[in-house]
Order: sequence, then C-alpha cells, then structure tokens
Amino acid sequence: MVTIVTSMKWEPGAMAKYHKMISLIPVFHRRLAKEVVNKKAEENAQSRGALQVEEEDIVAAFTSEVPKAFYSLMIRIMDEVGFNYEKYRS
Repeated sequence: MVTIVTSMKWEPGAMAKYHKMISLIPVFHRRLAKEVVNKKAEENAQSRGALQVEEEDIVAAFTSEVPKAFYSLMIRIMDEVGFNYEKYRS
C-alpha cells in the first residue's frame, strides 16, 4: 500500500478510492502525484470550509494538477476506482 501523509481528516470512502487510484498510477509518477494531489485536495477542502477532504476535493485536485498529457489515463483510473468525476465537472 502507498503511504499517504495528510494534515486534515479525509472521508474514509474517498480516502480508500484515493489509495487505490494512487496505487494504479505508474510507479515513476506516483510520488509526485501523491505530493501534489494531497496538498491540492486539502486546499480544496479548506477553501470550501470543510472539516475533511471529500471525493469532490480529490477529483478537483487530480483534474487541476495532473498534466493534460496524462488526462486520459487519469480518467480511466478514476473510472476503475469509482470516482464520479462527471459529477464534479465545472
């Protein structure tokens, strides 16, 4: 399992999907994805005034921080782990 360091509480179901998603990202991108997405997801939750990170924060972090060259891979992995990214599209 991939170690994920957080500074906020994460909703358990969203965290489980996130763990699974990170584990499916190619190894050479995994560490960077964790660092960037963790930080951005927590910033997203804080900007909503939330007490915990939820699925919408994680999806928004991935879609805003992952380079466009990897967008199709990211969407495939989101589908596989059960993130409903369509729900959070702006």
